[in-house]
Amino acid sequence: MGESPAEKCPVDHSSSSGWSNTTASKPPPSECSSSSISSSTPTDALGSLPTSRETSSIPRNSNENWVYPSEAQFFAAMARKQHNPHASDMKVIVPIHNAVNERAWAAVRSWEAGRGGDGCGGIKLVSFRGKPGNRSPKAWVKVLFGYTAPFDRHDWIIDRCGMRMRYVIDFYTGRPDPSAPHNPSFYIDARPALDSWEGIKMRIDRFWEQWSNKLFSNSATSLDSKGRPPGSTS
Repeated sequence: MGESPAEKCPVDHSSSSGWSNTTASKPPPSECSSSSISSSTPTDALGSLPTSRETSSIPRNSNENWVYPSEAQFFAAMARKQHNPHASDMKVIVPIHNAVNERAWAAVRSWEAGRGGDGCGGIKLVSFRGKPGNRSPKAWVKVLFGYTAPFDRHDWIIDRCGMRMRYVIDFYTGRPDPSAPHNPSFYIDARPALDSWEGIKMRIDRFWEQWSNKLFSNSATSLDSKGRPPGSTS
């Protein structure tokens, strides 16, 4: 019998340097469902890990929300893939994984605001795919200009009242917080894919909005409280 829809996690982060930098062990595996637990898993470590799971805020088409893996499931899948996991790392890796997913979903919702999804109960995440070895064109351009390459990439398919939209999500290692330099930091670049007219229109609209806001902000700071240029006395 196949696993139920709620048994899968919303995003499967594959092996990448960004995740391995969060702890001393390797990053989360590409599978994080309950079926990942195998007989080869070290039972002593597995038995000490929590099996409780957190339900995400990310809805799916089955009128349920995606469910995140437990610490035991992460450890089991990593052990099966011979990533040499450490049980103590799971309490760090799993919350990071969940928080990054929630941030990615928030970024998608920001793009979708005002696009009509609320008319049918809100957008839903239909499917996802990890593409860590397939760098997006935008990421290639940023690397050419000297930026650090993303450590992971995912493509999400969302449903907006029957319209399917693909989103490209690049995950970058962020700048550390000076007040907490040891805490992991991530930057998420999510945007509609340019494989549909709707995606192209959304990207153009966002560019125009940002350019207009910047132009208005610059114009406003060049005037005093009476709407005159600085230094004007007339």
